[in-house]
Amino acid sequence: MSGPSENGTAGASRRVVVTGIGMITPLGSDVTSSWAALLAGTNGGGPITHFDADDRFATRIACEVRDFDPSGDLNKREIRRYDRFAQFAVVAAAEAMASAGLDGCPPGVSPQRFGVIIGSGIGGVDTYESQVRKLVKFGPRRISPFFVPMFIPNIGSGLVSIRYGAQGPNHSTVSACSSGAHAIGDALRVIQRGDADVMVAGGAEAAIVPISIAGFASMKAMSRRNDTPETASRPFDATRDGFVIGEGAGCLVLESLDTAEARGARILGEVAGCGATADAYHITAPVPGGAGAQQAMRLALEDGGIAPEEVGYINAHGTSTPYNDEVETAAIKAVLGEEAARAAIVGSTKSMTGHTLGAAGAIESVISVMVLMEGRIPPTTNYEHPDPECDLDYATDGMVERPVEAALSNSFGFGGHNVCLAFRRWHA
Repeated sequence: MSGPSENGTAGASRRVVVTGIGMITPLGSDVTSSWAALLAGTNGGGPITHFDADDRFATRIACEVRDFDPSGDLNKREIRRYDRFAQFAVVAAAEAMASAGLDGCPPGVSPQRFGVIIGSGIGGVDTYESQVRKLVKFGPRRISPFFVPMFIPNIGSGLVSIRYGAQGPNHSTVSACSSGAHAIGDALRVIQRGDADVMVAGGAEAAIVPISIAGFASMKAMSRRNDTPETASRPFDATRDGFVIGEGAGCLVLESLDTAEARGARILGEVAGCGATADAYHITAPVPGGAGAQQAMRLALEDGGIAPEEVGYINAHGTSTPYNDEVETAAIKAVLGEEAARAAIVGSTKSMTGHTLGAAGAIESVISVMVLMEGRIPPTTNYEHPDPECDLDYATDGMVERPVEAALSNSFGFGGHNVCLAFRRWHA
């Protein structure tokens, strides 16, 4: 298990499979509860409770993780010293590891070949904001000695590696709303080129704090349907007016196929390919026509050896913003062709979870794996007014049951970052 690859040479010939999954969403604190809620079309939106979002805030709604109790995985000291986003990362990773049947480095695998990559778009912004307030009010001597390690975005990866003794490749991806997808794509490449055999990969975010809400609202990116939070996130609907911020985490355990088979692991799916590009166009707006998104999808399909007509499900970035949904629809049709695009279901689970920013790509990768495993596709909720520019099958009438052999998961981030991950259904 310690060699560079199955055939003794580093390279992309190594197949990479998913053996464990974990997630925390506004719909549930684990995979089972979140998945059941998604299939039922449950919405996670509501008034913000994490702080007093009074009338000074243009947006006062969010998809919060409620009733989160990390005490099953973290002790009291750890809870005090970990920012909420880091708590999410550790707990989601713990579920993924348990799902993979692991409590540390797999037997026969060197700790130096076991790594972690967990992305976050913002990191410990709650800690940062609270400590700045303390600095202004009380002065520098009152700043916590844990301030820096609590807010840095890479601490999620660090904590998970410490917990499980993973001494291999370890870093964090920070690419706005593409962070979680970039982390999984990076982990795929690490295993493919023979630098590790097992990777924990994903994303975590907990940014429902005053400065984030004020900032996104200032740029008019978020929905202002404060009176109807349950229906505010409405991807592809003609009346969409912005995203609803969410929080949570998603983690996957990825292994080379030979490592998974050698230990008799239950294989949940295959990460077949990844495409990553940049728009090189604008700090927030997607390039018209979605050229960067198109190329990311094409690269993922080519990397995975997947024909456009094989794609049965696309977990769309689908943010419920006017530009994203229109551009993403056009990009999907350009890549798959009109016929294949209309045959696939293009779902946005952000209609229920809200936009979890840097965690989105990881949460939606877990969802994509579940779709492949079960042949059940969550709906896109709150679609009431058809948009002629968004004319694909978004599963707007409820959960759809059909076998899916290949799925794509799209993630696009401010700065022009585009990532597409391709997954295949696993046949023993």
